[in-house]
Amino acid sequence: MTMMLVIYLKRLYGSLEKEERQVNALFEFATEGIVLTNGRGEIILVNPEAERLFGYEKSELLGQKIELLIPQRFKERHTDYRNDFYQNPGNRKMGHGRDLYARKKDGSEFAVEVSLSTFRDKRDQYVISFIIDITQRKESERKLLQQKEQLEAVTNDIRKLNSELESKVEERTLILKDALTELERSQTELEEALNKEKELNEIKSRFVSMASHEFRTPLSTILSSATLISRYQQSEEQQQRQKHVTRIKNAVKHLNDLLEDFLSLGKLEEGKVEINLSKVNLAELMDEVEEELRPSIKEGQKLETRINADPHCVTDKRMVKHIFHNLLSNAFKFSGEGKSVHVDVSTLDGEVSIRVRDEGIGIAADEQQFLFDSFFRAKNAFNIQGTGLGLHIVNRYINLLGGNITFESELDKGTSVTVSLPCQ
Repeated sequence: MTMMLVIYLKRLYGSLEKEERQVNALFEFATEGIVLTNGRGEIILVNPEAERLFGYEKSELLGQKIELLIPQRFKERHTDYRNDFYQNPGNRKMGHGRDLYARKKDGSEFAVEVSLSTFRDKRDQYVISFIIDITQRKESERKLLQQKEQLEAVTNDIRKLNSELESKVEERTLILKDALTELERSQTELEEALNKEKELNEIKSRFVSMASHEFRTPLSTILSSATLISRYQQSEEQQQRQKHVTRIKNAVKHLNDLLEDFLSLGKLEEGKVEINLSKVNLAELMDEVEEELRPSIKEGQKLETRINADPHCVTDKRMVKHIFHNLLSNAFKFSGEGKSVHVDVSTLDGEVSIRVRDEGIGIAADEQQFLFDSFFRAKNAFNIQGTGLGLHIVNRYINLLGGNITFESELDKGTSVTVSLPCQ
């Protein structure tokens, strides 16, 4: 309504120099495109922002029908809408419940938000259109919707995983009941069943504790960033919007990594992991893993790789990639900025040796015996994201491939992990 009064004042005080300067300044520097049409739908006035939005010179627009700025497929209906508006004039905000589009001089279309105001003088009736380009807002909404769909997919996977865990608990409980009925026959069997039940309950308790902590942070990040994105609607706020979109992407990736660990452990527990041998180029596989990890590498961190043998090896590519990914991810994650991670690959007597050495926080001597236990987290790593499953899964994969894993670590100085695998 304010801008309508500005234009009306331009007509009313056209002969007064002071008021004309003020009105012209408001009109010329408005951040909205402004188009004034007469009762016949002809354009009689446009401001510079409208010229910029549509790509026309002012002289090209004056005298043209407003339908010049409407996409071809909407022109016929727009004429009817315009006639109806002149018969029932009033201030309106257009586009609620449906998308509006405008057409540039080059024929391209863009999403807009339009507000209409009207006034009349002795000669004619006039309509003022205030036009905002909302292309960036639409793109942000699209990305937010995509992230929401990904989050829903992750949530569904979590529900499925919880159902599988509950099913396992019920299954083991039945085993325990059967064992109790056989108490007189075998006290040893009963004790074994009780130990298994205790182990399962401990694993479930540790899973619930870990999951409640690990899922809460990324979910809170997604919620807060999604809320903040909705507040940044101006084109000059794109940088703030992009920052929160990136935070959402990183949080969703973290949730996906957590689920991958849980699902991998589930398959290992059920014995559903199959070995598929093929010829693998270890150098290319290492480069592939490094590229995937690049977004999470801290400032100044470097990977230094030495391959002292033929990089080709017949093994299970998926398992070896998982081993590379976990060892390198841990090395970067538990090292500070500016630190290097060193990888040495060599072969001897039909075996490939992969050594990953970092300059990170290390592991205390009294905790090293638990390093390959499921859900184990060292005391100095509790403030760093992780499930405690990574090295447990790596060790299981190495055993399936017929290899072995050793490590050396010193607190606050770093860790060295060596994996040996059969290599045909």
